[in-house]
Amino acid sequence: MTGTNPGITTLADDVAPTMDTAAHSSAPGGLVKSVVELDRVVIRLAGDSGDGMQLTGGRFTSETASFGNDLSTLPNFPAEIRAPTGTLPGVSSFQLHFADHDIMTPGDAPDVLVVMNPAALKANLPDLPGGGLIIADSDEFTARNLAKVGYASNPLEDGSLDKWQLVSVPLTAMTLEALADSGLGKKEAERSKNMFTLGLLSWMYHRPTEGTIRFLERQFRRKPQIAAANIAAFRAGYNYGDTTEAFAVSYQVKPAPMAPGRYRHISGNQALAFGLVAAGRRSGLPVFLGAYPITPASDILHELSRHKAFGVRTFQAEDEIAGIGAALGASFGGALGVTTTSGPGVALKAETIGLAVMTELPLVIVDVQRGGPSTGLPTKTEQSDLLQALYGRNGEAPVPVIAPKSPGDCFDAALEAARIALTYRTPVILLSDGYLANGAEPWAIPAEEDLPDLRVEFATAPNGEDGEFLPYLRDPETLARPWAIPGTAGMQHRIGGLEKADRTGNISYDPANHDFMTRTRQAKVDGIAASIPPTDVDDPDGDARVAVIGWGSTYGPIGAACRQIRTSGRSVAQVHLRHLNPLPADLGAVLARYDRVVCPEMNLGQLAMVLRAKYLIDVLSHTQVRGLPFRAAELAGVLQDVIDSTSTPGAVPAGNGAAL
Repeated sequence: MTGTNPGITTLADDVAPTMDTAAHSSAPGGLVKSVVELDRVVIRLAGDSGDGMQLTGGRFTSETASFGNDLSTLPNFPAEIRAPTGTLPGVSSFQLHFADHDIMTPGDAPDVLVVMNPAALKANLPDLPGGGLIIADSDEFTARNLAKVGYASNPLEDGSLDKWQLVSVPLTAMTLEALADSGLGKKEAERSKNMFTLGLLSWMYHRPTEGTIRFLERQFRRKPQIAAANIAAFRAGYNYGDTTEAFAVSYQVKPAPMAPGRYRHISGNQALAFGLVAAGRRSGLPVFLGAYPITPASDILHELSRHKAFGVRTFQAEDEIAGIGAALGASFGGALGVTTTSGPGVALKAETIGLAVMTELPLVIVDVQRGGPSTGLPTKTEQSDLLQALYGRNGEAPVPVIAPKSPGDCFDAALEAARIALTYRTPVILLSDGYLANGAEPWAIPAEEDLPDLRVEFATAPNGEDGEFLPYLRDPETLARPWAIPGTAGMQHRIGGLEKADRTGNISYDPANHDFMTRTRQAKVDGIAASIPPTDVDDPDGDARVAVIGWGSTYGPIGAACRQIRTSGRSVAQVHLRHLNPLPADLGAVLARYDRVVCPEMNLGQLAMVLRAKYLIDVLSHTQVRGLPFRAAELAGVLQDVIDSTSTPGAVPAGNGAAL
């Protein structure tokens, strides 16, 4: 592989990667090694679910973030909890794209594929372009492991991998050799081979090592022998790369230009949890999370449980219904109530969401979407819950819906959800997804004083002309009703799911009152549009005839595809929505400016249907439900066809979804 460059084998994001031979270095023993400078690289680590690929990828990501590269990650977990060792259902992978410039996706395909067994190779090889680099643990390519996944012969030896660069490394054996004096048994020592691999990759890409060593010391502080073994394996992998003739080239990716500030790498679930903590601080309210563990939302529960010092209380309920019931009860008692779940849990919570609509109490419902229906694909990503969020309740029960666009944006989306819930006294649904939840990127830590002021005033005195408390006497601007904490003197009022009389809150079966209250609740949600910024349109040339509109995690792939289109000399506009109910007030006028509107979604065209119904415009729907994010190159091809057809009278645009 001398003189080759695994960073130029695939178009991973917006433009083709480039390389320069930067320097040469001498390893111990006089071996001269080239250092090649890349502008970016995409690495995928794959192995059995017990091989520690997520930990390895996470540590490599942390060191890459500390080095200053821009980055984006895509962890991919097996759906089986305990799949048989060495089988295809048990393969776990972690993809990291890092660069010396701004990037938007984890990359369409890896440049480097590290596989720990035959199953990992078979599951991931179709994604590796020809010429890409494969690093394989040759010790695991035994006859038994090969047979488990249907290999008749060893692909590391039979020539079937000749179109790729292959480096077979006895990772297991070398790890055992490095730990021969550690006092650990064979099985325990083998578990450190992921750290040997991390050390090798750290050498290959000039990653810092001090942070990983500190992490291992801290992680295993109560097991010093395990800590020492992992550190020894990590150093052995680094030294192997530095001294072996198998790797004559190492690669360097310079830090990316970033605005001044303090940064950390953050996953979407972490950012969302921090956003809820910040919402509690900025509102002055305690945060109460009532949740039942469910993939891929459980990490929010885990993270929030660590922040009792900030007034956060977490309740792991016995089921989804109990979780949201407790959260709504907390809101009734004066807290910021939150519940987290995925699509199946939203279905179970629907009745209580309707109760929150009727009682007009603030509540944040976080739906980290996954593949469905039913149990579906628990560890895979999808955008299939939009219509459920908009309409999945009995009666007329309008609920604001917002969606973050990136892992870091989950922080701001959580604050926005809390703002709407507290200001308008309404439940709010926040639609994240598995791609955002588990993915990571650099995040600029904001100053607390720069965050929005979310303070609320509770009702403490009568508001009626006769000195009585009217719990449904509304704010004339927001239509929000007063929020009175139970036990406040003179603030007694009825609560529950039965229809309320205007102003007094008494139970009412009057037809005219029900009509009025239903329309008022709808008007309250519609009025939120007045507090939403104008639609942000990315149209650098100002002459695009085609606009591509998206929501949620499609932001990165759509943005990268638009960059590719513009690099080819064509114009395209990008519109991305955070607020899905209500939609921005100017959105209809914005979309009407374009000849064609394309809507890529990881569902069967749900937003496209909403846009057609509301604005009576044709929307070309491009969809996929593969449990994986879009590839930028694929979207660029779709947009290219639409742009070309727009310039050709009578041409039919491309797209795999119906123009609903």
